[in-house]
Amino acid sequence: MWEPWIEFAIAILICLAGALIVTIAVTLITKLAVRKVEWPKELVHRCRRPFRVFVLVIALWVAVGATFPDEDWKPGLSHLFLIVTIAVGTWLAISLIMFGTDQMLGRYRLDVPDNRVARRIRTQTLILRRLAIAIVVVIAIGSILLTFPQVQAIGASVLASAGIASIVAGLAAQSTLANMFAGIQLVFSEALRVDDVVVVEGEWGRVGEITLSYVVVNLWDERRLIVPCTYFTQQAFTNWTRRGSEILGTVELDLDWRVPVEGIRERLDEVLADTDLWDGRSKSVQVTDATGGHVQVRIVVSAANASLLWDLRCLVREELVAWARTSAPASLPVQRVELSQFATVADAEKADAPESTAPHPREGLFSGSEDADRRAAEFTAAIPIVRSDEDR
Repeated sequence: MWEPWIEFAIAILICLAGALIVTIAVTLITKLAVRKVEWPKELVHRCRRPFRVFVLVIALWVAVGATFPDEDWKPGLSHLFLIVTIAVGTWLAISLIMFGTDQMLGRYRLDVPDNRVARRIRTQTLILRRLAIAIVVVIAIGSILLTFPQVQAIGASVLASAGIASIVAGLAAQSTLANMFAGIQLVFSEALRVDDVVVVEGEWGRVGEITLSYVVVNLWDERRLIVPCTYFTQQAFTNWTRRGSEILGTVELDLDWRVPVEGIRERLDEVLADTDLWDGRSKSVQVTDATGGHVQVRIVVSAANASLLWDLRCLVREELVAWARTSAPASLPVQRVELSQFATVADAEKADAPESTAPHPREGLFSGSEDADRRAAEFTAAIPIVRSDEDR
């Protein structure tokens, strides 16, 4: 009576031992095959658990199918092991996908001055990884469902009405599908990449993540702006790093007409020579406008990326403001007021008038007296007011 169960237990032990030997052998072969590279360690780290569980499930399934004593339970257990095998196989496949994409991403670093190619490869790899994982999961779920006879019967009717079902699903998921195709279009058209510097809705930031439905923009103040993928295919946006990370920036100063422009150029050369923020590509000082009593001086500088450019612009602005305040105070903006001709004539007549006819010091300009009317006419160049005797 106990002999079948003893045989079953022995078969399980043998299968477990075989699974252990297989996992150890595969690990050793992987490590010994390529000793001089690092990727086998990452492969073992990524796939060790799912591979061991997969081999263990296969070994137990073989033991149950070969020596399980109860024939009534054997079909159900075999079905259960089939489902578990599909699930664990999906886990292993996803681990392999993650390993492969991580190896691809590791070859292209973003912390280098010119990382346009790295950003393109990284963006496309991340999108392809998400697509591959989604496809593997959908296939696994479909495979598990097809192991049930009832679902297989339903599948025939579903295939018969596939046209109507596809139309209904397309209408129901129109916005989702639009975002998905927009995300794929963004990635493979290279209009947007991970780590690109963009201006969206008036907000400056870097693209942190691109998914099949939305884009995450990491703003400069550590906020996160979540934007649908369709926004970038339907709206205009600014991409500062479309062709490269190098970028130009301006610093504008409103100064007095007496500003020494050559002095600004000399001071700019000194500031740029003492900082590592400037990449040495471009610098210029130009007077771009002269209106409203001031001249507008524009300084153009260049940097390796947008972050360095921001710091460089702030540094140049601060140093030039300090230079203007200490070394060229005449260049500071001022407001000039010039007295009119009529006011000057009126003041001269006041000084020549006899003391007896001079207006009272407290008498206002438009107080209504005869002298006030005369002075008002001289000041405003207006037609003299003739008063009647009754008004007087």
